[in-house]
Amino acid sequence: MNDNAFTFQTLHPDTIMDALFEQGIRVDSGLTPLNSYENRVYQFQDEDRRRYVVKFYRPQRWSAEQISEEHQFAHELMNDEVPVAAPLEFNGQTLLTHQGYYYAVFPSLGGRQFEADSLDQMEWVARYLGRLHQTGRKKRFTHRPSIDVNEYLIEPRNVFERSTLIPSGLKAAFLNATDSLIEAVMAHWHTRFDLLRLHGDCHAGNILWRDGPLFVDLDDARNGPAVQDLWMLLNGDKAERRMQLETIVEAYEEFSEFNTDEIALIEPLRAMRMVYYLAWLIRRWDDPAFPKNFPWLTGEDYWHRQTLTFIEQVKVLQEPPLQLTPMY
Repeated sequence: MNDNAFTFQTLHPDTIMDALFEQGIRVDSGLTPLNSYENRVYQFQDEDRRRYVVKFYRPQRWSAEQISEEHQFAHELMNDEVPVAAPLEFNGQTLLTHQGYYYAVFPSLGGRQFEADSLDQMEWVARYLGRLHQTGRKKRFTHRPSIDVNEYLIEPRNVFERSTLIPSGLKAAFLNATDSLIEAVMAHWHTRFDLLRLHGDCHAGNILWRDGPLFVDLDDARNGPAVQDLWMLLNGDKAERRMQLETIVEAYEEFSEFNTDEIALIEPLRAMRMVYYLAWLIRRWDDPAFPKNFPWLTGEDYWHRQTLTFIEQVKVLQEPPLQLTPMY
């Protein structure tokens, strides 16, 4: 099966309920789809009014070993009292199979949205990220990949070159902007950091608030520099981001030492995320959910704006990185 061409058209509600019934769970409500384009995730209630979330993984994205590493990491974090959504075990297994699909069942853990503009909440999140990284440093993923420029820049650039979604009249300018961005990232990328297991996608949408932070969705967990889990918390202008970074680092270091050399990787990582995300959309275009939810990807205006965004990010990379206030 071609991963890029795969769709979930064979994943019917009856298939999902049969899979859950095999694990002794009787669905006593509808299946409410949750926001996830990569996988298929549903919330439901059983006959005892307990709420769950079931997640069906996109075939051939992650291997069974890679998904199991994610689950093991989540349980290590839970055992270390880091608030994280971890999959439930059934007969000693968290990774389940049904009709060729891998899936997992989680408790449904509600919460408010994390307030990304609250320094108080940001401080709490940073403390728990310090604890999350304490656990992440105990060992590395052996099956899951590490963040690198090949996967996040070179491979996506090849996707852009082959793509028919990019209008032919704009393609040369867009590829030139991509090449300039890759060159700028490579000029600032360094490896003066220790690899550790990360959440990997720690943006505000993956943090709930329940009298403190709750981290959800470890689907993008991988090895990488600690700052990968910190930079997505930053928002606003440069002065605001510097103040936020100082708050984050101070709270983070209550539990984990932070390597300040990694600050210089914030903008390269941001650029890598831009490029990787756009290539992901193109790769998934055969899934009917993507044209439905991202119709602007076929418009010339979008690709013109994206070209300008890449050019602007090159300029940002050429600016001095954020600096922490010296401590005396």
